[in-house]
This record gives sequence, C-alpha cells and structure tokens, in this order.
Amino acid sequence: MAPSCDHGQPAPAPWTGLLLLATGFILSQAFRTIAAIMAAPLQDQFQLTPQQLGLFAGSFHFAFAALQLFMGIGLDVHGLRRTVLTASPLMVLGAALSALATSFPMLVAGQVLIGIGCAPAFLVCTVYIARCFAPQRFAAVSGAILAIGSTGMLLTGTPLAWLIEASSWRMGFAVLGACAAASWVAIALWVGEPPAAPASTPHPRESLGQAVRAFGQLFRLPHTLGIIVFSLVTYASFVALRGLWLGPVMMQRHGWSLVDSGNLAMLLSVVALAGPPLFGRADPGPRRRRHWLVVLTLLIAALFAGMALAPSASVDVALMLLMSTFGGYMALQYPDVKDAYAPAVMGRAMALFTMATFMGVALMQWLTGAIASAAQAHGMEPFSAVFGSIAVLLVAGTLAFRWLPQPPGVAGSGARTTKA
Repeated sequence: MAPSCDHGQPAPAPWTGLLLLATGFILSQAFRTIAAIMAAPLQDQFQLTPQQLGLFAGSFHFAFAALQLFMGIGLDVHGLRRTVLTASPLMVLGAALSALATSFPMLVAGQVLIGIGCAPAFLVCTVYIARCFAPQRFAAVSGAILAIGSTGMLLTGTPLAWLIEASSWRMGFAVLGACAAASWVAIALWVGEPPAAPASTPHPRESLGQAVRAFGQLFRLPHTLGIIVFSLVTYASFVALRGLWLGPVMMQRHGWSLVDSGNLAMLLSVVALAGPPLFGRADPGPRRRRHWLVVLTLLIAALFAGMALAPSASVDVALMLLMSTFGGYMALQYPDVKDAYAPAVMGRAMALFTMATFMGVALMQWLTGAIASAAQAHGMEPFSAVFGSIAVLLVAGTLAFRWLPQPPGVAGSGARTTKA
C-alpha cells in the first residue's frame, strides 16, 4: 500500500496516490464527452433523432448524478478506497455492453452503467486532497487535478475520430473499457486509504440511516439552494458544447468532416487544460470568489448568445476558444463548496455539489436535444435554439446564485448571509 499522506508539506506519496486516483477521473472525462464525436456514426447506425442523441448523452450524467448521494455516504462511512474499488468495475461492464450494443436501449443501458462506475471518480480526488494536503492548497491542487482529468477529453478528440474512421465507434468503447480496467488494477495495488479528518471529540461510526439523515441536513441550510441552482448550469453548459453539440454543429452547420471536428475538439481540450490550475492559483478567497464566479458565468452566457447568432465557422470557433480559455473558472466552485460546510460532512457536501452538477449536465443535454428536435420540426436552425437556451439558463442560474442566501462570512450587497 502507498504510505499515508500528511497535512504538512506534501511528500511524493500523496501526489502518487492522487495521480493514480486521477486516472479514473481522466476516463470519466473521456466517457462523458464521447457523444460529440460518436454522434454522427451513432445516428447513422441507429437512426437517432436529436432528442434521442440528447438522451444517450444525458443518461451517463443522470446515473452519475443519482449515485452521488450514496458515493458521498460511502466516502464518509466506508472510506475512499473501498468506495472507488466497488464502483469502478461498472465502467468496464458498461463499456463492454456499449461496444456490443445492437439497439438504442442497449446503448443507453451501457451509458447508465458507465455513469455509475464513474460516479466517485472526481469526488474521491477532492476528498483525498482535503485529507492529504494543507487547507490553503486545496484550490490550487484541485485546480491542477481538474486540468489533469481534462486530458480525458483529448482522447475523445482527434484520436477517437481517427479510431472511428479506421475501425468503428464500437472500438472506441472497447479501448476506453480496457483503460478503465487498467485504472482499477492500479488503484487496487498502489492507493491506500488516506487518514480521516481529525474529530474534536470521538464519536461512534454512523449507521446508514444516520448518514442519510446527515446528508439531508445539508438541505436545511439556506445557502445550499443557491449552490445547487448555480451548479446545475455552469459545468453543464461546457459539457453540452464539448460533450454533445460540437461535432453536430461543425458538421451540419458548417460542413466539416468528422476528423476536422475531432481536431477542433482536441484544440478546445488543450486550451481548457490551462484554465483550472490558473484559476485555482488565482483564487481570491471566500469574500471575492463569488463575485468572480458571477461575472465569469455571465461572460460565458454572452459567448453562447454569440454562438446562437454566429454567421460563420470562424466566429463559432473563436467563441468556443474563448469559452475553453475562461471556462477554467469553474474550478473555483470546489473551494466555494468546501468553505460553505463543516469538515465532518465534507464528503457529503462535495457529493451533493457533484450530484447537482451532473444532474444539470443530464438535464441540459436532454433539454437541448428536445429543443433541437422542436426547432427542426418548426423549420428553424436547431443550433441557434440550443445555444440561445443555454445562455438563458446560465443567466437564470447566476441570478439565483447571486441573490439567494449566502454561506457565513461571504460579503456582498443584496445577498443574505446564513449561519451553518
């Protein structure tokens, strides 16, 4: 087993364990963005409508989000190692089912299994960081891991497009499934259980019922609602673009090839790698962090509004590059959540945030698929309707985050502060 981590200067062991855990996060990022490149071949194979394509992409995130409550309880009650090793094999099973799928329901079932298997992927990283690194380093280290995890999106850019053209979309699932199996073996062999956060007074281990009730208590805190509403739309907007609509919009709106679209996906992913660590290091602290989150989300909304009206491929590409450049600010949501809740419920608080984030992804992909189908039925350009609706959702979520009650210690005019 890897040596336990400490809370002072980080030794190599904490980083080794964290990087091995991040392999699961890398694969999670790859699985959640395959639809952007697989959309065209899957539509040809199964005659999918835009609404069905949205359901295919969203089913991963529905399953991923729905399991966050149980993953958070698992982390707090049973530990990080046992939780991730129990869930991760479902990634392999889901990838195998998807590769062998002969119908749309089989595809969706495979996505559901993959979503469950990926459910603890980033959550275990955030809890590991909270336990193994000094508190003041949480934002910087979590931002670095977000960037490392985002390399998974590189796999679903040009490499996946080439693989599909050379073989088939089925081989894409097979290769990712093999990588998931290798990640599970590496974690099982070399990642130990990190020490739990020290408690001020000893207390007995929670039962499952007590753990569920403790999770429910998070909803009683007034500032939880603003965090949930905001998290439903932020990351969802980026994944809706990079994980679903990028390929269709470039191929159908502008006549690009699959490989050309894959090259753009690769470029956007590379640009996106720099954002999370930079914003993590630039974290202004709890009193100014929320102002940054509001301003930058409104900027992303404006970029989506521009894409709704984009007259050319060059404008679309430029706006996408700006989104990838500034989208790393979403890394600041993790320290925002960390500062809003007590250490004893950190696993559950992060699980709640992650659940809302990926439920938002699922809902946005399903909703934009339905909007695209409705726009087509009325003779409208579907992508303008999709990107315009995303812009509206971002503005609505930002206003809720700004005006609903705030966590203790957060200053801001017009926002009410609550006690945890």
